[in-house]
Amino acid sequence: MRHLNSVPRLSRLTAHRKALLNNLATELFRHGKIKTTRAKAKAMVKLVHKLITFAIRGDLHARRQVLTYVKDNAVVKKLFEIIAPRFQTHPGGYTRIINVGTRMGDAADMAVIELVE
Repeated sequence: MRHLNSVPRLSRLTAHRKALLNNLATELFRHGKIKTTRAKAKAMVKLVHKLITFAIRGDLHARRQVLTYVKDNAVVKKLFEIIAPRFQTHPGGYTRIINVGTRMGDAADMAVIELVE
């Protein structure tokens, strides 16, 4: 049974969905904010909060766990040295989703997801 195990599937197979979310999280950490569809942004929030919580912990095991999701060493270094200290006192809520309207081609709801200051 699937009680309380809702995963936004985003019309993709499991491996494709995981790769998509990992790439979106990597770009969010690299740039600070990205523009994507609202559904992808909402699906990405859970992963981003998990990775920032690992980075706040800051030990070697946490770094290796983050490296399973974020494949770029420079981004992981930025996450642990710049982004994580910024959120040391935050109990959660590391991201903000701002709706920006619809996309011209397919009328998909677009949103900007950014790291909170």
